Amino acid sequence: MVYSSKKLFLFFLSCIMLIFNYNTSGYVATANSIGLNYGLLGDNLQAPSNVLNLYKSIGITKIRIFDPNTEVLTALRGHRNFEVTVGVRDQDLAALTASEEAIKGWFATNIEPYLADVNISFITIGNEVIPGPIGPQVLPVMQSLTNLVKSRNLPISISTVVAMSNLEKSYPPSAGKFTSQAREQLVPVLKLLSQTNTPILVNIYPCFPYASDPTNIPLDYATFNTEAVMVQDGPLGYSNMFDAIFDAFVWAMEKEGVKDLPLVVSETGWPSAGNGNLTTPDIAGTYNRNFVKHIASGKGTPKRPSNGLDGFLFATFNENQKPAGTEQNFGLYNPSDMKPIYKLFKCESCLDFPNSLVVSELSKINTYYKLLASVKVMKSGRELG
Repeated sequence: MVYSSKKLFLFFLSCIMLIFNYNTSGYVATANSIGLNYGLLGDNLQAPSNVLNLYKSIGITKIRIFDPNTEVLTALRGHRNFEVTVGVRDQDLAALTASEEAIKGWFATNIEPYLADVNISFITIGNEVIPGPIGPQVLPVMQSLTNLVKSRNLPISISTVVAMSNLEKSYPPSAGKFTSQAREQLVPVLKLLSQTNTPILVNIYPCFPYASDPTNIPLDYATFNTEAVMVQDGPLGYSNMFDAIFDAFVWAMEKEGVKDLPLVVSETGWPSAGNGNLTTPDIAGTYNRNFVKHIASGKGTPKRPSNGLDGFLFATFNENQKPAGTEQNFGLYNPSDMKPIYKLFKCESCLDFPNSLVVSELSKINTYYKLLASVKVMKSGRELG
């Protein structure tokens, strides 16, 4: 049977598309509704410029760094499409409570040099220090930095990051209640934030309660992998643990007189190793893909159904200088080569797509056309073959 050149071209093109579709199955569509935490506790990390290229390739526009790292902030110069959250280090809080001059000095050193060409949208005061011994230092530093950015009309929000250890009760969600220490340290912070409707940043990790009781907590409930209601709380039904934890925090705030304050999910994720069969790439990929879909859907939680969620995945890379075990394995990518640990964002195909197969198929097309009519297929401005 003799095939026309057009039919053969379409055949080879179909082969290429089949290869592409095979390698992109399992990815979520976009990443532009999600942020990523960019941790630096590793000795095998790529240069920040390479990391920014990775973010661009998968559509990430929101990143969070845990301190004002000069190398990262310098790499961000001129890339104002990135919204950047910068943390004040826990160990710096004590010095910053000393005086307004200390606050001004910190800002002049760590933030001021980048204001013209880096889009710093948030500054967070400490990371999970409330409740705790240095928790009382958060409020005065937050107040001083808030006054500073207001006095200069800067569009930077000042907040802090808290963990769910602030909850004394979280089940059912409507029973959500803060611990006594959280009421002492956190509630004044929440009331300050409510004056300007600035979000509180919360870290939510369903992987930890699941790991503590995998017999009684269904994995599908912990990983957004079912639409069936698993927890009925009065009129509100919960099909995933994340929403239940989120709403427990909302209920706890309301019991302290703080209503309608926005929450941003500063961290969530699932480790791909470190705790046996409870932490596998398959489970981690399922959780993170479903979290991204949840965010991208624009839907809220059962208690706040009309309020879409805003959140960051933890973390970009596995970090080998963190404590051994699960802490080293929350990354979406291997740090040394930036290859994905599991499928998540669709444009990752640009990084791990089998180019040799594409080149092979294009070369076949090129050879065929050379035989027919000396037509040369061009790739990136160069001839193949």
